[in-house]
Amino acid sequence: MIRTRFAPSPTGFLHVGGIRTALFAYLVAKQANGQFVLRFEDTDKKREVPGSAEHLIASLKSLGIDYDEGPDKPGDYGPYIQSERLDTYKQWAQRLIDSGRAYADPYTAEEIQAFRDQSQAAKRAFLFREYRPENPPEWDGSQPLRFKAEPKSYCYHDEIFGDVTTNAEVVDDFILYKSDGYPTYNFAHIVDDAEMHISHVIRGQEFISSMPNYLALYEALGLELPVFAHMPHILNEQGNKKLGKRDGAKDVLDYIRDGYLPETMVSFIATLGWNDGTEQEIFTKDELVQKFSLGRVQKSGARFDEMRLLWMNGHFIRELSPDELYNRAEFFWPEAAKKAEESYKKRVLALAQDRLKTLKDLPGLTSYFFEEPAENRELITSNKQLSKLSVGEVGGLLQGAHDALSGSEWTAKAIQDTLNSLLETTGQKPGILFSLIRIATTWAPFSPQLNDTLALLGKEKTLARIASALHN
Repeated sequence: MIRTRFAPSPTGFLHVGGIRTALFAYLVAKQANGQFVLRFEDTDKKREVPGSAEHLIASLKSLGIDYDEGPDKPGDYGPYIQSERLDTYKQWAQRLIDSGRAYADPYTAEEIQAFRDQSQAAKRAFLFREYRPENPPEWDGSQPLRFKAEPKSYCYHDEIFGDVTTNAEVVDDFILYKSDGYPTYNFAHIVDDAEMHISHVIRGQEFISSMPNYLALYEALGLELPVFAHMPHILNEQGNKKLGKRDGAKDVLDYIRDGYLPETMVSFIATLGWNDGTEQEIFTKDELVQKFSLGRVQKSGARFDEMRLLWMNGHFIRELSPDELYNRAEFFWPEAAKKAEESYKKRVLALAQDRLKTLKDLPGLTSYFFEEPAENRELITSNKQLSKLSVGEVGGLLQGAHDALSGSEWTAKAIQDTLNSLLETTGQKPGILFSLIRIATTWAPFSPQLNDTLALLGKEKTLARIASALHN
């Protein structure tokens, strides 16, 4: 049975790197009809952030990354919060003590620093095992408990990086239990994975350097190795360093609040460093479950491309049915739209759909359908083509538009025919005439197709706005 897990620490928001790890673990499990487990690794109490656990759950659920077992989904191998599993860790720690593979660390912080200074003075790496006490006291929980290493070289296979050989020199006496009564991540996660029958350990590549110690502990505990897959870093847009908060890395829920669709985020994050070997760039979650494989995750870091994310979101918005888009847009309408009839809002939304890149663009694209827009002459003066027109030329074109549209039937087709005729009589280019009419009727930097926009605005409102632009 394939069982994967996502095991974050509740120390802050969930960024794209964490989401990708969770998503890949989810896909591996779902593809094999296995189970995906959520576990909170909360043994570092100093770094824990109140509310973070709830936030992490909300982030996963917002993207449809549904776990089968977790803190709020009891299963056969709970609890799924490390601080609630302390008795289990103590039992496993005692096994190591009884077999002579763990001992109490009697040294003070000052003594350990002195050892570090000695190693530095000798120009060699600090290894605690070189200062291992000859007769350590019995462990009573008040001192750290350390693993007693037996340094050797290890070989293991990583699904992404291939066969890896480690050096014996780096295996050390690392801490299993801290003096605060909590186990370390290095110890607890291995115990949890064994107890929860985790078959695949999928996590960031920053853990590769610790693998020699982990492999030594697996061996000392007599545990079979799970399948390992270490995810390469997600890089900033320049591709020269790991993506961080300073590079614009955001909380995944911030992307949802900014009008990005969950299916966009899933497809975008899945393709950060993975492809299916074809030219396909956009995937539904069902397609990902079918096509994903760890073997096609690239070894090098994946560059985070905000423009690609925006493009992909526009694609998914255009794929939504009118009713589904209306439901998704519920909290993104401009304030003035709240009193409008549903049927009218749906017509507005149908016009705007092709232009939406995020749902948060909705007010800018539609507010003039619900309220009188504020006049902004800069839209004319900052336009390269329109700025070349004199005030008289602008007025003449607007007057011609007003007169022509006054005699037009008010359907999208009739309005387009009128606009086309107006191009012939004025001798102007569409980029000038149509842009001027659009600005005078919407005072927005962009809008849906002009004839459709005017048809939905209505004849009376359209003519009144052109007249207002003429007289101001």
